[in-house]
Amino acid sequence: MSDELLTSAEMGEADRLTIAAGPFDGYGLMQRAGEAVAAVVLRHYPSATHVHVLCGPGNNGGDGYVVARILAGNGVATTVWASGAPRPQSDAALAAAECPIAPRPLSGFVAEPGSIVVDALYGAGLTKPLSGDAARAVGIATDRRLPVVAVDLPSGVSGDSGKVLGVAFTATTTVTFARKKPGHLLLPGRERCGEIVLADIGIGDDIIVQLQPRAFENRPAHWLRDFPIPAVDAHKYKRGHVGVFSGGPSATGAARLSALAAARSGAGAVTVLSPGNAMQVNAAHLTSIMLRKTDDVSDIREFVGERRPSAFVLGPGFGVGERTRTFGLALLASGQPQGASAQVDGLVFDADAITAFREAPEILFEAARRPDAPALVMTPHDGEFARLFPDIAGDNVPSKLDKARAAATRANAVVVYKGADTVIAAPDGRAAINTNGAAWLATAGSGDVLSGITAGLLAQAMPAFEAACAAVWIHAETGSRFGPGLIAEDLPLALVPVLRELVEARQKMPIG
Repeated sequence: MSDELLTSAEMGEADRLTIAAGPFDGYGLMQRAGEAVAAVVLRHYPSATHVHVLCGPGNNGGDGYVVARILAGNGVATTVWASGAPRPQSDAALAAAECPIAPRPLSGFVAEPGSIVVDALYGAGLTKPLSGDAARAVGIATDRRLPVVAVDLPSGVSGDSGKVLGVAFTATTTVTFARKKPGHLLLPGRERCGEIVLADIGIGDDIIVQLQPRAFENRPAHWLRDFPIPAVDAHKYKRGHVGVFSGGPSATGAARLSALAAARSGAGAVTVLSPGNAMQVNAAHLTSIMLRKTDDVSDIREFVGERRPSAFVLGPGFGVGERTRTFGLALLASGQPQGASAQVDGLVFDADAITAFREAPEILFEAARRPDAPALVMTPHDGEFARLFPDIAGDNVPSKLDKARAAATRANAVVVYKGADTVIAAPDGRAAINTNGAAWLATAGSGDVLSGITAGLLAQAMPAFEAACAAVWIHAETGSRFGPGLIAEDLPLALVPVLRELVEARQKMPIG
């Protein structure tokens, strides 16, 4: 599976293991990388009048010298601009020696309109901001709007965090090798990559398996086998029962959106748990969704004992305060209620359920660490994440991927760190970066629907990490397909074709 993501260090280890196993040595891998990039340039820009290849002093620059040699051999007018000489006797030095084009100093870089730039300066391993001649080259390419083909990653973008280090190229196409890097998917790096071409240069799947990567691009192949399909003899309670807590009379809509999404995603029964003073408001809007008065913790316990719900959503429109904290802690203690046979398997805490613990987050984390606590999924956006994890949210943890992982470990929860580059992280270190979202989802109530989808999948016994990954992908795919005009009320019904396709794909998978 090619969706695994490799950090810069893991990619270096993949190179080392491949060279050790043979048949390719380091220069052989460099040759194949350069060939892949040159093929993209020739295919995408067959009428290019001139190609400027910018070469750094390391292996990325070595790839560039191979590109320049191949392009020149194909009759393409090519100029090489070097930021420094490769280390003597290195693979890059060998590539430079075999390139028939004498390099010019990068300090003199100029490019005419209509030309193409191949960025082979630094790639994914860059750790400090671009400056000097390299920054000037970025400015020239940007100002003249020249097409840029980046080798591995646009120079100036961190391969591990996706952050722009000072300035960076904006590539039309990025050619990377073996596997993508987190910086290809995390913002703002993702916006700088253009089309990403994943090239096979001889690093086999057996090498990747040895690395045991723990991050991947969020796609159905990673969780489809766990996607729930009702058994022939299923009844509504076998398909799971979700409880969704409602806010007061003027804040009931969020819970209903979440409840409807839980039902659409397959939960056999869904109950809105409403304060007494909001019962009439909720009753006027609910049909297939059940309704139950829930004013205090004793009401929750009765509901769990009588109706055996398997998942809950707490937070959307619920309000922030002591009552929210009390309800949250009661739910985390409901994994095996006193003397009861009912068991709650999963919880989704969103919005107010997260913010309510900002003054005392450790109380929440301690409750989630209890061995009998239900699986917890938290779905914070940037602001909510910073309230609960202020130290992790700071710049001392540069990567959103690392932030989500650190938060998941601390909270013993699956953390869905929302945004255009949503990261889903599990306490055991697994993580996924989502890439199929769209700006149409940036609308009030969209997150409430995501919480409901997650709870609906949890209620059907889908494992928490896989359920969160599936919910994020389904939510994003639905929004992308719907497009302009989307509002949150559209989402639950719009889920249907996406869910149908997943069910059909799951049914085609071999058993076992």
